[in-house]
Amino acid sequence: MNKLSNFYDSSVGKKVLMSLTGIFLCLFLVEHLLGNLLLFAGAETYDTYSEFLAHNVYLFIVMRFIELGLFASLFLHAFLGVLLWFKNRATRPQKYEKKKAPEDTLLASRITMITGSIVFIFLVIHLRTFFVPTRFGTEKFSPYQVVADAFQSAPYSFFYIIALIFLAYHLRHGFQSAFQTLGLRTKSYIKLLDAIAVIFWLLIPLGFATMPIYFLWFHN
Repeated sequence: MNKLSNFYDSSVGKKVLMSLTGIFLCLFLVEHLLGNLLLFAGAETYDTYSEFLAHNVYLFIVMRFIELGLFASLFLHAFLGVLLWFKNRATRPQKYEKKKAPEDTLLASRITMITGSIVFIFLVIHLRTFFVPTRFGTEKFSPYQVVADAFQSAPYSFFYIIALIFLAYHLRHGFQSAFQTLGLRTKSYIKLLDAIAVIFWLLIPLGFATMPIYFLWFHN
């Protein structure tokens, strides 16, 4: 128990936990995108998919565990990110040592903190817009229509797309950093992981961006 506590208290331990929660959240993004692409199949298909997830007994139990894991991972990831950022600021070299500090690393840390904060705010608004009404709402309505109504609002759609740009920046640094922290970004796999990272931070945000674009400009 002491070893586990000491590991968590160390910067390395926090970075490892942050990396693992980040990878878990990335995997959820893939699943979430694939499910949401059914929006393009129409209201009946998407609503049937949503009803199946909500009312299948076994899936309902699995989904509740996944939800708990997601919320725990999200808040732990954000909490550790803030802790590490403040710790890095506290241990930042003095002025006469700054020339020796890796400027790219410091800049990446600042950008990751900023983009992460914006993405977190976006997620709170996103959950309030989509998750809360469909999960806790008392009225019966179409999940497809909830999405359509939200994205047919130009201010919300533009906000959503801008938030996705910040998400892309966050994923760009975080995806590579996670594998570096876990010791997997070795010479043997660095090119493969970098290629996957580029595909990931480009395609995932682009995939989500197609939805507000479709509902705002092309949906009748």
